[in-house]
Amino acid sequence: MRDRDGVRPAVQNYGGPSVNQLVLINRGKRPLLLLAGELVSGGKQDRVIGKDRIVPVSGEPLPLDVFCVEHGRWSSGSQFTAANTIVHPSVREQAAVNQKQGDVWASVVGGTAASAPAAAPAPRVSQDQLARAVATEAPTQSYAKIYESRAVAPSVDAMVDEVQRRFRKETAGLKGERVVGVVIAYGGEVAWSDIFASGELFEQYWNKLLRSYAVEAVARPLLRETASIDDAREFLQQLKGREQTETEPGVYVWREIKEGRLSQIELDALQPKVMAVHRLVVRRTS
Repeated sequence: MRDRDGVRPAVQNYGGPSVNQLVLINRGKRPLLLLAGELVSGGKQDRVIGKDRIVPVSGEPLPLDVFCVEHGRWSSGSQFTAANTIVHPSVREQAAVNQKQGDVWASVVGGTAASAPAAAPAPRVSQDQLARAVATEAPTQSYAKIYESRAVAPSVDAMVDEVQRRFRKETAGLKGERVVGVVIAYGGEVAWSDIFASGELFEQYWNKLLRSYAVEAVARPLLRETASIDDAREFLQQLKGREQTETEPGVYVWREIKEGRLSQIELDALQPKVMAVHRLVVRRTS
């Protein structure tokens, strides 16, 4: 949650504390890209960004929709800092698509919102382990403390290391091309994708996105099915369902298209030219 000059924006409660709204002032030199699911820590509760948006350079305070990911705390100061974290897809879906605070809280402590097939193999991180992490290391149900706990983090770290090793191997031979996004499958189900305007922008987000995918993976059952390239291509086809749009004149257009269980969310920058900055596709769990 930084501009390219690495300047931290000011994020604060403004006009009195509110669970689902913060105010952001971009004091950097360039517009700021925010992704749904990015964590801001501090204040009275840790929270996540609710929607993709672009924040122009300005001294003006802008309202920001957020969701709490720390159910058991309402204390301390008003200042927030940007954490190097994006919450995992089950939490991100509840914030970006369903937009219900109760569902966000449930998915934080539940690990995954995806339903398990009958007699599915146990996940690497069980509900018991998550409950133990809350009881011993995250009594306020802080997202960061749960998934950095001794009960959960080793499984996530191992998954991240293995995927990163394979990713580097598969992309080492690219010539004249850059990776701009990824498609994520859990078992045989393609479930998620993040695609960016450029390889540079993807690289800025890749490490924390990878960790978020890994958290989701260790919380889901261990399934042996494998999705195919054709499954991934089909998942990325343009949807033709109901469309909803929001715009900040001269800054960005946000749109969401829903078709069946799929939601496609796109963020287009309007300056200095019209450009698709981020495209997210979700296979909804509810």
